[in-house]
Amino acid sequence: MNKDSEPNNNKGTINQPMTPEEVNPAQKRAQREALDRNPNMTVNPGDRIDESKSLEEKAQQVAVDAPDITGDHIVVPTYFVVDEPDGSQKALHHVKDAEEISDVVRQAGYGG
Repeated sequence: MNKDSEPNNNKGTINQPMTPEEVNPAQKRAQREALDRNPNMTVNPGDRIDESKSLEEKAQQVAVDAPDITGDHIVVPTYFVVDEPDGSQKALHHVKDAEEISDVVRQAGYGG
């Protein structure tokens, strides 16, 4: 069992960064430095999967922290933390697990 499917024993609310102010400045710096070292990266540094991270660490990882075409500054978490029927929580990667995220949204009654 990897850390994605381990129960969250803290049972507290996991807060994910959703605004630019909530993104850890060290994470911003590390991603910027990774892009500076290798401007031809094929994967955004924030999209990288690290199975050794805890659920809480994955919840804080940000894939996108930038202005969009409209000028609004958007933040997209790399992982979406979802509750399982058994009360545990798991982190779903916004790209790799997109189909499962869509299923969760549909089951919750939020989309078509």
